[in-house]
Amino acid sequence: MNITERMANRQLFTDHDANYPQEASDLARARQRGKALCYEINRLHPDDIEMRKALMEQLFGSIGENVWMEPPIRMSYGSNTTVGNNVYINFNLTVVDDYKVTIGNDVMFGPNVTIAVTNHPVHPEKRKEGGMFALPVVIEDGAWIGSCAVIVPGVTIGAGSVIGAGSVVTKDIPSNVIAVGNPCRVLRDITDHDREYYYKNMRFDQVEW
Repeated sequence: MNITERMANRQLFTDHDANYPQEASDLARARQRGKALCYEINRLHPDDIEMRKALMEQLFGSIGENVWMEPPIRMSYGSNTTVGNNVYINFNLTVVDDYKVTIGNDVMFGPNVTIAVTNHPVHPEKRKEGGMFALPVVIEDGAWIGSCAVIVPGVTIGAGSVIGAGSVVTKDIPSNVIAVGNPCRVLRDITDHDREYYYKNMRFDQVEW
């Protein structure tokens, strides 16, 4: 199997495999392209919104409508990440997207979120051999990822769920729940109570919009 096939089959790979020099070279160029696009985005003046949008369209594998991103952003490739509609990305999103990252519609990211699809063997002798593996990450529609959350390889976060600030998400999170902690665990369901109260005892009907 070549490098891409190993990724797809959840097998160990190296991104500089001497048995597939052309593919390794192509991957290196793709990584360099992603880093260069991130650099261009991060150095733009904040008022240059149109150029930021144009560069984002080049960076991501696909991007929907009404996506707002606050630089800086850091990505391994960018091209392996797809973004839906009405997504808000706050400062300092880091995405290690050696493999597929899928971000649905109406997703919100707080500052300093990290998404990583890639991992390495635990044993130090095996790590020295340079092997790694990559598992896809999926963030479904309407999820909200809190500030400084870390999402590790192979995780799916269900539609509408909220990941608390500082959480480390090591397992799948179901839909419509609040999940917090390290490791991240479900705290409670999102219910009709949350339609009435936006924070503790603060009600929506007491707010003048």
